[in-house]
Amino acid sequence: MSAGRDVQEKGTSTLKLQITVDGRAYEVDVEILEDDEGQQTPSYSPHHAEHGAGGGHAQSAGGVWDADEKVCHSPVMGLVIKVNVAPGQAVEADALMVVLEAMKMETNVTAPRAGRVKSVHVKPGDPVKVNQLLVEFE
Repeated sequence: MSAGRDVQEKGTSTLKLQITVDGRAYEVDVEILEDDEGQQTPSYSPHHAEHGAGGGHAQSAGGVWDADEKVCHSPVMGLVIKVNVAPGQAVEADALMVVLEAMKMETNVTAPRAGRVKSVHVKPGDPVKVNQLLVEFE
């Protein structure tokens, strides 16, 4: 998934995304209605999609990480299906940490780098909102 940002008018911008659905890639422009000047453009870490259990499809998106890659927020509103990490656990780059489900699609949240998990803020069955805190690295 790639992202680029263009400013259209004062206070509005668009986010250009490439989304893959059932193996077909689509380019979409998403208009951002409110823009915090201090907010950074989210970065998405690619993860190779695999078909998930229960007929859902895995969506490639790594979560929304801060600039230091220490704090991960949810890229979607949905339900936590699986948590593969625990506080104190060492993880490799691109390791699957959390699986979210939104509208019958699974989103794999992956580690952007190797590191140690400081804390996990969700558990399976928890509902999550966009930008909700999921995982923190040391």
